Amino acid sequence: MSDRHDLDEFARALRSRRRDLGVTQGELADLAGCSERFVHMLEQGKETVRLDKVLDVLGVLGLGLSLELGHGEVRVVLPEPSR
Repeated sequence: MSDRHDLDEFARALRSRRRDLGVTQGELADLAGCSERFVHMLEQGKETVRLDKVLDVLGVLGLGLSLELGHGEVRVVLPEPSR
C-alpha cells in the first residue's frame, strides 16, 4: 500500500517533468484529453484518479509506468532534463 510520501513523490515528478518541457497545466490537459483540474489534482497527489487518464498524461509527458515485484513502494526515475 502506498503512503502519502509515495503520492507526493509521484506528483512532484509529474510536475517537474511538465515544467522541464515548458508546458502549462492547461496545455498538458488539452494534449492528454483531460481537464486542467485533473492535471492540477494529479500534481497535488490526489489519492484516487482514473488510471486511463493518468496514462494519457504520462504519455504526453514522454513518461511510462512499469510494474515490478517489490514491497509496494513507489520509485520515480525521471530522465535528465534536456539542455
